Amino acid sequence: MCAPISCRHWLASLPFLFALSAAAHAATRGDHPLVGRYEGSELVGHSHNDYDEVEIINGPILGATRGVGAPGWVRVEGKIDLYYYALPAGRSSLEVLRNYEASLATKGFATLFTCATSNGSCYAAPPGRSPGTAPYDFGNALDEAPELPRLGGDFIRNYFGTNARYLLARLARAEGAVYASIALAEGTHGNYAFVRVIETKEMERGKITFVGAQQMQQALAGEGRISLYGIHFDFDRDVVMPDSKATLDEIAHLLQADPSLRLSVVGHTDAKGGADYNLDLSRRRAANVVAALSRDYGVDAARLVARGAGASEPLAPNDNEEDRARNRRVELIKR
Repeated sequence: MCAPISCRHWLASLPFLFALSAAAHAATRGDHPLVGRYEGSELVGHSHNDYDEVEIINGPILGATRGVGAPGWVRVEGKIDLYYYALPAGRSSLEVLRNYEASLATKGFATLFTCATSNGSCYAAPPGRSPGTAPYDFGNALDEAPELPRLGGDFIRNYFGTNARYLLARLARAEGAVYASIALAEGTHGNYAFVRVIETKEMERGKITFVGAQQMQQALAGEGRISLYGIHFDFDRDVVMPDSKATLDEIAHLLQADPSLRLSVVGHTDAKGGADYNLDLSRRRAANVVAALSRDYGVDAARLVARGAGASEPLAPNDNEEDRARNRRVELIKR
């Protein structure tokens, strides 16, 4: 495939052959400065989130199975840009992939995973079966939970008609790693690149007003419950983070001021991930809040009951990060 010159020499020449050059970046608008677009392609869709989480493919996948712990998937969070590009006619997905790979390498990215459906390298074989080669299956896995925004009114999975290729690259940097997840589709719609760039970073905290013991007492007396946002956990973890101390202090003051008060401590998540996973995570988080109050403040554990609600009791829709942040909370309910 690399004849008449070697693969090494061919890859070295790619920056001069329809490459993602600095000049091409300057001539276009809307592209990500670290990734860019393949020369001659058209940007037909773009979305941006200042902070969110997303699942990306980092190895052979097992059919449409995805999520935390599923083969070939990893979840990352940070600033996310998603680009849809219509590729120019006459350029194969292989040529586009090699150009992206070479261009990203010049910027310090390391390739973590690359595959093609045509040779089965995108799939992990289920027991007793050969790896799949259907590009639609790859597009279907890529497009589900959450569904990618449609293009021209059609599901993204339907653009993967005759072949699919994929590239995941990572740039290590002090302020946070950058991931470039690039899926290339060939089919009757034409050839397309679906490019997702994730710039990992710490989420901005302090967006929720601090609630003190007096406000907690007033809400419990009037409504019987209060939602708290000052108790923090690492992503997909159940350990209470040290910066939760101020809110835990106030809960302890509340309980010390009224020895007859008994509370249910309820953990809530957003709707990202499976229902069973979210329910278990919320249970563990609530239990660790109760344990912290008992261990660190001497609160009688008999006064507290831990419960997990998962994503079953939302305060807002789960279709943007601001609303999902409202749903991720610890709630105190008077018993």
